[in-house]
Amino acid sequence: MKSITINGSQRESVGKKATKALRNAGQVPCVLYGGDQNVHFSAPELAFSKLVYTPNAHTVVIAIENGETYDAVLQDIQFHPVTDRILHVDFYRLFEDKEIAMDIPVHVIGTSRGVLNGGILRKNRRKLRVKALPKNLPDFLEADITPLKIGGKLYVTALEGENYELLHSDNTVVVQIKTARTAIIDDEDDEDEDDATAGEDGGVPSTETDDVAAVKE
Repeated sequence: MKSITINGSQRESVGKKATKALRNAGQVPCVLYGGDQNVHFSAPELAFSKLVYTPNAHTVVIAIENGETYDAVLQDIQFHPVTDRILHVDFYRLFEDKEIAMDIPVHVIGTSRGVLNGGILRKNRRKLRVKALPKNLPDFLEADITPLKIGGKLYVTALEGENYELLHSDNTVVVQIKTARTAIIDDEDDEDEDDATAGEDGGVPSTETDDVAAVKE
């Protein structure tokens, strides 16, 4: 996973007065949790732009001016309710031998026949919660919609990997192809699928296609 470096300064005081002075100076008060003791520091507000205002997931290298560096992930962020300025940021420290849970973005790939026939692609989950060692955290998860027809659903089980765990139930739908009024039903393809799946046991598949008899006008 890609990493962003944030250069910070150790905070000597953590009181309300000192915090307000930091914000007035364009600095954001931060806390790093997860180690033997919490690390209080501050960093320029602009330093967080690539971390906060992006759909991508990143780990963080926190570099304190005293020479200390820490690997971390963003845990929580507080914004001003009116101006949307960053008020406070919490980080959680990473350790190479300890798993961490993190929200990872989902990238949709492939061309769906259902979409080509007029169906509507619905993204139910734009991010998924992943648990893994820091070195195994993916930059993103790929959801291949190629096999989906109208009514088809792609379940979270289709995005499973060997080096990470998805913290969602197996019946979680990631994307699906919804029926539209102008959709064209692919009857021949539906019949082929019915023949191929006849006699199989039930269960939650990686993809599912609902039979559509007709489209209401």
